[in-house]
Amino acid sequence: MRIVFMGSPEFAVPTLDALVESRAEIPLVVTQPDRRAGRGRLLEATAVKDAARGHGLPVVEWGVGDASRVTQLVADAAPDAVVVAAFGHILRQPLLDAPRLGCINLHASLLPRWRGVAPVHYAIMHGDAWSGVSIMRMDAGVDTGPVLAQLAVAIEPEETAGDLLDRLAGLGADLMVRTLRGLEAGAATQAGTPQNETGAVYAPKLNRSLSPLRWERSAVKVHNQVRGLQPWPGATTYLADNQIKITAARPWSFHTSGAEPGTVLAVVDEGLCVACGEGVLLVTGLQNPGKKPMTAAEFLRGCPIPAGTRLRS
Repeated sequence: MRIVFMGSPEFAVPTLDALVESRAEIPLVVTQPDRRAGRGRLLEATAVKDAARGHGLPVVEWGVGDASRVTQLVADAAPDAVVVAAFGHILRQPLLDAPRLGCINLHASLLPRWRGVAPVHYAIMHGDAWSGVSIMRMDAGVDTGPVLAQLAVAIEPEETAGDLLDRLAGLGADLMVRTLRGLEAGAATQAGTPQNETGAVYAPKLNRSLSPLRWERSAVKVHNQVRGLQPWPGATTYLADNQIKITAARPWSFHTSGAEPGTVLAVVDEGLCVACGEGVLLVTGLQNPGKKPMTAAEFLRGCPIPAGTRLRS
């Protein structure tokens, strides 16, 4: 099968690797432009660009104003299918119509729940018990096309968004290859199953306004916020006038302490027991701005936080 691949972050790399291993012919890889990152503000390529170069595949960047140019390049490549995984651009109808089998997207949720750019993060923050991957034929909407295949997985109690994304990336890559083989063979499911709009929920782009911890919520919900925002943008709180990140935690008790939410009730070997609106959260990982994440024990050796200290949103 002849495939044009579109993707950008690390999540998309296993799918590209799997397509190469399946001996698909890949005449073109499309990705986001290099961007400045890090303290030195140096230009960095996307993970997909690095992977494509490693496989010796031709790569083009899709930046602002490049839609017509890229659409023509894709048409010239004459692919059987365009495979999309966490690409970062909405595809317009001329491009959607270009490949014989359509544009096939890997999405990290059980569509129609959590359409949009951050499905895994919102699933965890909202306490979902299940997540998964969906293979969808793209249409003009945002993650609204018919579903060709799905695979559901249980979300582990301590799993972060980063952990789950890594797990789903591998599962999604395998499912994509199997789905493409079925389409090439003319499988009965080629048309896909229309999504049920009544179950549709949208997961918008993440930003730092989601970071401040709301200690007045239950320990379970605060824990979900911590792991749903890990590794970025991270969950934050204030220690005196200093903003710090809570990088790891888990519910310690489900009984309300009676203390004001955000109060450090005790310091134990594993970290800080912090009062929530309902229950107590054990904070086991902390990070100062610009520093590396540390275990709570490591952090507290350099910055003691006694019982009675109040952490603020």
